[in-house]
Amino acid sequence: MELTFLGTSAGLPTKERNTQSIAFNCLPHENQIWLFDVGEATQHRILHTGIKLGKVSHIFITHLHGDHIFGLPGLLTSRSFQGGKDKPLTIIGPKGIAKFIHTALEISQSNLNYQITVNEFNTETELNVDSFHIQALPLKHGILSVGYRITAPDIEGKLDVEKLKALGIEPGPKYQEVKANETFEYNNQTYQSKDFKGPKKKGKVITIFGDTMPCQNELILAKDADVIVHETTYIEGDKNLANSYFHSHIDDVFQLMRDENVKKGLFTHLSNRYELEDIKEIEQSLIKNTDQEFYFVKDYDHFQI
Repeated sequence: MELTFLGTSAGLPTKERNTQSIAFNCLPHENQIWLFDVGEATQHRILHTGIKLGKVSHIFITHLHGDHIFGLPGLLTSRSFQGGKDKPLTIIGPKGIAKFIHTALEISQSNLNYQITVNEFNTETELNVDSFHIQALPLKHGILSVGYRITAPDIEGKLDVEKLKALGIEPGPKYQEVKANETFEYNNQTYQSKDFKGPKKKGKVITIFGDTMPCQNELILAKDADVIVHETTYIEGDKNLANSYFHSHIDDVFQLMRDENVKKGLFTHLSNRYELEDIKEIEQSLIKNTDQEFYFVKDYDHFQI
């Protein structure tokens, strides 16, 4: 699995950073890509990556502020001409996203050559998307803004090769049969595949937060996560000022990581007042004063999970 950051600026774009969008490559579990938020010009950012719009099967919207959705109508229409024909797309987000999409497409007289399904919610939701489980909870941002906790499927344990050999099965096609099925037959006997595998590995947990100030639901969404993607609009200065605008200060996010045993933090949605050199300098200073693993992400950064 991989996260690619297509936009990392807060509110307004800068010369180096676009507004918010993240691509989640679901491989090896599913051969598809999900987008989280679609800020203005996201489709332009995608042109500089290996991402194909026809592979985008789901779009998750955290909230309806413009820096998170203004690129959506253009991306939807472009998808018709960039490999999306006859490939359904599901859009998930807070109530109002369907009206926004419908209005933009209707007024611009845009016709799509694929089916869109829009799933809206008012407060919280849980759903399964193929082999992944997703929990969405409301945050605290003045309007409905949610965080998405994504739990990947468990990974099957490795085959116990010595045990299979002891049964008389040498490496070959039979091993793939044992991997893929709950039971297998050998010498007219039926065996449980799990008896020839090591323990399963728990699926990775990735939480992608919308804009928020600290709140109780953050604790639930972040608990024991392998990776969180969190806004740090304010990476220095007055913490109270950040919270007064319903945003998070860097200290808030470090505290969340400590409290909920988060392994890695990927920090985005940095105020447009910060230039790349400023961010690098502040990051180096923070690294010296925390034991948390974190990165201030830049546009086009990739992270394997």
